[in-house]
Amino acid sequence: MEGIAMTLIKRSDVNFPSIPSFIDNLLSRDWMDWSNLNFSSTNTTLPAVNIRESDNEYELEVAAPGMKKDSFRINLDKDQLTISSEWKEEKKKDEEDYTRREFSYQSFQRSFTIPENVVDGEKINAKYNDGILSIKLPKREEAKPKPAREIKIS
Repeated sequence: MEGIAMTLIKRSDVNFPSIPSFIDNLLSRDWMDWSNLNFSSTNTTLPAVNIRESDNEYELEVAAPGMKKDSFRINLDKDQLTISSEWKEEKKKDEEDYTRREFSYQSFQRSFTIPENVVDGEKINAKYNDGILSIKLPKREEAKPKPAREIKIS
């Protein structure tokens, strides 16, 4: 008799979350791993990220409205893609006998593990338009899905 391999997947019902699954999630979460949350250790909000995969590439979309293109830094180090930004603004308003200054400072950093030997790091490109930073990570030819083919019998 042949054995059957099974993979068990933990699933949370999105429509009707149960109390046990909520508690499991609460107890199993690494509360010191801020990369899994939308808040940094300094209580600043991290931008939301959408990730899409097609046959030819991955695309990351980072929601960062109001930022400037030159405030972003994107770095690929081995299999870690890091997106960071630092932005500061100083408003100065002179009035009668005093000067008032208001500072605004925002920064964030998000890192993603890129599947090993899947992305062509030399061809990664990014653009910033309408508050969305879009990063395209083309797949290597050998990582792209191949169509099924019939093998001739000789």
